[in-house]
Amino acid sequence: MGVTSKAHAIEVKGVTKRFGQLTALDNVNLKARHGKVTGLLGPNGAGKSTLIKVMATLLEPEDGTVKVDGVDVLKHPDEARRRIGLAGQFAAVDDFLTGRETLQMVAKLYGMNTLEAKQRSKDLLEKLDLTEAADRQTKTYSGGMRRRLDLGASLVATPHVLFLDEPTTGLDPRTRLQLWDIIRDLVKQGVTILLTTQYLEEADTLCDYIYVVDHGKMIIEGTAESLKNSLGQDVVELKLDEDKLIPAKEAIERKLKREVEVDSLTRRLRLRTKTGTDDLLAVAAVLKDANLKAEELSVHRPSLDDVFLAVTGRHTDSENSQHATNSASRHTGGMH
Repeated sequence: MGVTSKAHAIEVKGVTKRFGQLTALDNVNLKARHGKVTGLLGPNGAGKSTLIKVMATLLEPEDGTVKVDGVDVLKHPDEARRRIGLAGQFAAVDDFLTGRETLQMVAKLYGMNTLEAKQRSKDLLEKLDLTEAADRQTKTYSGGMRRRLDLGASLVATPHVLFLDEPTTGLDPRTRLQLWDIIRDLVKQGVTILLTTQYLEEADTLCDYIYVVDHGKMIIEGTAESLKNSLGQDVVELKLDEDKLIPAKEAIERKLKREVEVDSLTRRLRLRTKTGTDDLLAVAAVLKDANLKAEELSVHRPSLDDVFLAVTGRHTDSENSQHATNSASRHTGGMH
């Protein structure tokens, strides 16, 4: 069947996938170490979910090889499925089954007898903090509870490798933190996790190694720290009224002879700096001379958001959504 290297639970080499004239994946390579969380970041439509589906045997690529836990996924998909779990972007649960019935049904589909199915379901319901709601129909569950149940269904067969495709999208902060704890516990048990996410702080917190994909191509990879360090400089960042963005950009560039990045979505300007506070003071002086007032002015180390903007030229969808929400709140006086 072919075996992955001892260090890697997932090896993707030269994978290309097309849908008609659209190249969704273009010669993609990826490796994930055993017992670690590997992050896959990218804007909406970048190819993240397509790659997950290829690795999880749900799509066949036109070219390339994929090995998961030592198994060639394309040659031996049935064997690969016995080793993997998948939780997609949307909770795939039946509204009219209870949480307990859902997990027992999945267990029986995996070939467990009734006694085994009941015990496995009980264990998972406890682990996912769903025991009190176990015998309620899932249509009464909150979004976070449905996501946890969906994750539980992917864990019934105790997978060696778990694919999580944006598991926390749309969840409230408390539920997101609960899922983070579950993911950490799985890693402690030796499960390898491939995580796609729109939340950069999630990747920063959970992932041991990160890949960024855009337009079907891998464009950068590394640890969160190395990706931040790859920018090589701190960032002076200022936020202004929309009509002051361009005048401020031009004034700073004219005085400091350096390029200033404009993010009109967040009404921010960014200046890469090697001198930190010196440039911060210089920018403040330029604004004062130009009679321009900033709402915020700071210097900070590069974040994953800075990396993401630098390599893709745009925010993740979660960032866009948050900025749109904030904008709408400002225009309505913050009404809810």
